[in-house]
Amino acid sequence: MLNNTFCQVPGIGIKTAKLIWQRGAIMKTLGELLLKKEPFSEIVMGNTALVRAMIESYTRVITSYPGSPTPEIAEAIRAIPQEKRPFYFEFSTNEKVATEVAYGAAVNGHLSTVFFKSVGLNVASDTFVQLNHMNIIGGMIVVLGDDPGANSSQNEQDNRHYACLSYTPVLEPASPQEVYAFYKEAAKLSREKGMPIILRLTTHVCHAKEKVEFEGWVPRALDKTPRFDAQNGPYIPMAADVFPMKRRALRRLDEVKDYANRSPLNQVVDHGNKNRGIITMGLPFLSLMDVLERADVKPDVLKLGVVYPIPGNLIKEFLETHAEVKVLEELDNVVEKEIKLLAYDRQLASKIIGKIDTEDWIGEYTPDKVYEVLKKTWPDMLPDRKVHSVAISDVPARPAQMCPGCGHRSAFHAIKKALKNTDITVADIGCHTLGYLPPYQVGELMMCMGASTAIGSGMSLFNDTRRVVVFLGDATFFHAGLPGIINALFNKHRITLILMENGTTAMTGHQDHAASGRNFNEAADKIPLRQTLEGLGIKHVWEIDTYQQSQLAAMVKEAMEIDEFSVVIARHPCMLKFTREQRRKPGHQARRVDIDQEKCQRIYECIERFGCPTFTRTDNGSIVINPDLCIGDGSCLQTCPSEAITKPEAV
Repeated sequence: MLNNTFCQVPGIGIKTAKLIWQRGAIMKTLGELLLKKEPFSEIVMGNTALVRAMIESYTRVITSYPGSPTPEIAEAIRAIPQEKRPFYFEFSTNEKVATEVAYGAAVNGHLSTVFFKSVGLNVASDTFVQLNHMNIIGGMIVVLGDDPGANSSQNEQDNRHYACLSYTPVLEPASPQEVYAFYKEAAKLSREKGMPIILRLTTHVCHAKEKVEFEGWVPRALDKTPRFDAQNGPYIPMAADVFPMKRRALRRLDEVKDYANRSPLNQVVDHGNKNRGIITMGLPFLSLMDVLERADVKPDVLKLGVVYPIPGNLIKEFLETHAEVKVLEELDNVVEKEIKLLAYDRQLASKIIGKIDTEDWIGEYTPDKVYEVLKKTWPDMLPDRKVHSVAISDVPARPAQMCPGCGHRSAFHAIKKALKNTDITVADIGCHTLGYLPPYQVGELMMCMGASTAIGSGMSLFNDTRRVVVFLGDATFFHAGLPGIINALFNKHRITLILMENGTTAMTGHQDHAASGRNFNEAADKIPLRQTLEGLGIKHVWEIDTYQQSQLAAMVKEAMEIDEFSVVIARHPCMLKFTREQRRKPGHQARRVDIDQEKCQRIYECIERFGCPTFTRTDNGSIVINPDLCIGDGSCLQTCPSEAITKPEAV
């Protein structure tokens, strides 16, 4: 985050930049940069370029639920002081709600945008698939952060399938400059057609940096005139209106096909090769151009900017003038199938080569991957790679782990002692998912956000011998956790829920949620978890700070003996967020613990069962503290049987 901001402030050295960052001035500078009225150019991420495009397009309502690779969009938005934002922005409770808020604003006449990560569309899909049946008079952009390579997701789903299902056009940029330009084009198209447009970004496009040329911008006063008119509808998808609404959606999609054929977002790279051609889009295009630098004879390239519906006439012309055409696309063969269907219908003779084997369906199409794909397709096109004779040393694997001081670590260390080997534990999405890894190994099943309670309920059926414990984060509680909890209560499922409350949406960058408020310990501006649970009628609710490990373990044991649905709220603020906030305060002094080597009996509870990364076992078997990691929170003191860990002291 810090380095990303450096490149947005030319002429600032590293030491000065760090000092300014601590005072919050860089975020102010980024906000001012995004609101500049005159044209300018700057090196920015794709996510940052998107926000400037939203501003220039006079987007008025922006909603989101945080998820990688899109959180930096919100960070750029929040760099603009709220009173200066030319739009309304909110983090909604989940992606479905975010989509519905944006839709409501759009049918009221305001250009709106909703953004979330790939699997967020699964949550939003019930609403999303109906959007194109409606007349969205203000225009609406759905920004998807797809994740080829599963960098931060539980799967590699290709959301272009949703586009086909819902008749929604897709624009796919390849670089930050294109993110900026494509969003503006999407906004224009959406307003003209009264339909939603998907802007499909992928992880590398979101996070890539490039010098982007921005146009000028003239601020306009926020128009607060509501323009909703039922005569623009119908907006009620009743049976009698479904067919007319679907016909309108298909008619508009046909109009976009005409647009796709003449869109400047598509481009041809002509190498004068009528024998071989490649059709591609997005990140694979950039990787392809990198790989082709090594080719003596380069194929012609048709880069699609509009990937659904495909520009049929443009593709037809390309196929007619090339003997062989390779379709190069990440993940599924969505465009490949469309092109083959087109070629069959129009009786084109060009040989179309799509995915060859299973590996072509997997992973990001980085230059190395594209090299492999092209080498399989046309072995003579690229030179063989040179084999390096110098041995490269193996880099040890770095397992994912919780941060030093994380309250979840104390929770799992305590809860593990309350569990029997026969107990079944069900995980959920969040930082606490890492409880599955050694040394805790808590959480044997996981599906998606909010699924743990319902999965655990199913595990409890016809089960009189193995107790079931499920885990859920506080952000996920409001996102998708409540239905499963209500179901368990209503149907009297005997399970114990451990509600892991850390006061923020930590995994995606510390965004607010309904239970967090502005301050973890302020009850006035948040929806309290315990009162919500008790308001539902749950009779057995415990609550404790996770640093009180022995008491937490006792509470979990007691809760698991209850023959009803029970809940233990295991709370502690996210220490990464907390320590960052403390370091910004004047006079802050770092603290850390140490090891009294005379007391240490080398039982290794600190490493083998508590697992804080601060502890290091040396070659001679002694335990030392890594001074760069220890934050001096003291949660480890109670874990040492020989009391060899010293109390935190200032350093």
